[in-house]
Amino acid sequence: MSETVENTRGMGVRPATPWHLWVVGIVATIWNSGGALDYTMTQTGNESYMSGFTPEQLDYFYAFPAWADGVWALGVWGALVGSLLLLLRSRHAVIAFAISLVGLAGSSIYQMLADVPASLSTPGIWIFTAVIWLSIILLIWYARKMTTKGVLR
Repeated sequence: MSETVENTRGMGVRPATPWHLWVVGIVATIWNSGGALDYTMTQTGNESYMSGFTPEQLDYFYAFPAWADGVWALGVWGALVGSLLLLLRSRHAVIAFAISLVGLAGSSIYQMLADVPASLSTPGIWIFTAVIWLSIILLIWYARKMTTKGVLR
């Protein structure tokens, strides 16, 4: 049964927030917070965080060109903002997730073209990258679906 609530502007009914929006929004926020944390710790050179990497891996991370850092930022921050906008029931979550997808595409291109250390080009790393692609594509699909249903405004 579909629940609706009166629109605060008196312009008809608005679909109630489905339970799954909260689940998807909270899980997405937690998941994408991990990417934002990784980006922040890497960009700030947090000694404690970066101590788990080899010198070869650190050289790779710290040699990113500005454009690669920029698309990485678009990817992680777009995803986190999109997740928060989803929880706020904003249709702009779709735009934020699309920006994240553009960033992910740029990061993936860099990852494929750069001289990546063998320790960062393992099947596990590529599977993890595929999971990131799948998650952002599914979040775009979900946000568009919720926008179409009028849940996101």
